[in-house]
Amino acid sequence: MRRGNLDDLAAFASVARARSFTRAAAELGLSPSALSHAMKALETRLGVRLLARTTRSVAPTAAGEQLLRSLDPALTQMTQGLASLADWRDAPSGTVRLTTFSYAARTILAPRLPQFLLDHPDVSVEVIVEDRLTDLIAGGFDAGIRLNETVEKDMVTVAVGAELRTVVVGTPAYFSRHEPPATPSDLDRHICVNYRLLGGGGLLPWEFEEEGRELRLRVSGQLIVNDEILAAAAVRAGAGLGYMMEHDVADEIADGRLIQVLAPWCPSYPGCRLYYPDRRVTPALRALIDALRL
Repeated sequence: MRRGNLDDLAAFASVARARSFTRAAAELGLSPSALSHAMKALETRLGVRLLARTTRSVAPTAAGEQLLRSLDPALTQMTQGLASLADWRDAPSGTVRLTTFSYAARTILAPRLPQFLLDHPDVSVEVIVEDRLTDLIAGGFDAGIRLNETVEKDMVTVAVGAELRTVVVGTPAYFSRHEPPATPSDLDRHICVNYRLLGGGGLLPWEFEEEGRELRLRVSGQLIVNDEILAAAAVRAGAGLGYMMEHDVADEIADGRLIQVLAPWCPSYPGCRLYYPDRRVTPALRALIDALRL
């Protein structure tokens, strides 16, 4: 196969997965126009339409879907083969692609990743932060960082975060207007700040535990957000109760700016895990795992 065809097939796979010339072009380091011309040339050489284009989107045709299914294993093997060459080098090199969510990015990666980059100048790291769960293989990721309970059971996991605890808090001003809840069921009489999960579209349930039994409650209030900073601002202004990470509000609880309620129903739980498929780990990923593990 000519080198040009191989490059174009890999580019086609990127467009088909991303369903966007703009996103695929950014990933490949090309302009959207150049990538579009390359795809049209590939379709002309093959004599088959691979991509259905509209003014707003692009998606693989039935023939394109069939080609993508056959390309994925081959491209994965090629990527792994190239990555294996790093074993012959003195230092880890290459690119590691990570998917994670905002809390882990802020509390795990932000404190540790910069030093890793300084220690490993030949390793590049791409981090995609989104709350929705992402398929590692389909998304082209080497690893992910999520809460332990959300990681698929067939993944290899490494602890990168300490145990966590989610607590219910409000300001003294809020509790001057509302009787503090004595049990989780009392929350139906309170104004609660809700967080929407973009992946499934639902609201994050408030989870509690009573005598070993898990309670998952749907609460209501005036505000629904998908941004933790905005949610925290509303809680700190006294506009409602918040369901927040204890790590983020411990100082405010200690000095009285926030009051914690329902503490007996809020046990700790396993923290974040770095996870990856049960397959060969590149030296670059291994070095990152070593830098992040507890």
